[in-house]
Amino acid sequence: MGVHDAMDVLSGKWKIPIISSICYYNERRFSDILNDVPGISNKMLSKELKELEINKLIKRTVLDTQPITVQYVLTEHGETLKGIIKDLTAWGISHRKKIIGK
Repeated sequence: MGVHDAMDVLSGKWKIPIISSICYYNERRFSDILNDVPGISNKMLSKELKELEINKLIKRTVLDTQPITVQYVLTEHGETLKGIIKDLTAWGISHRKKIIGK
């Protein structure tokens, strides 16, 4: 049941790469995340960020700059994903080496 809960929140092509971008840099602007996640559209990134915010994994802050800047950070709850992202990254590297030897 817990795996289903996690997959409901993290499923899809984009959520893990978005969270990874924010994890790696601690805070990211919309355009930074757009550049970090190859192939994602503005519309899809906006949708995914809203879902992550609804699930209390990220916090959106509008900064009083010209032009206006929107910044995303992990919430305290979102920070609990850092270890999972780190482990998933390590597993991916290990798996790639096992399959293709690089």
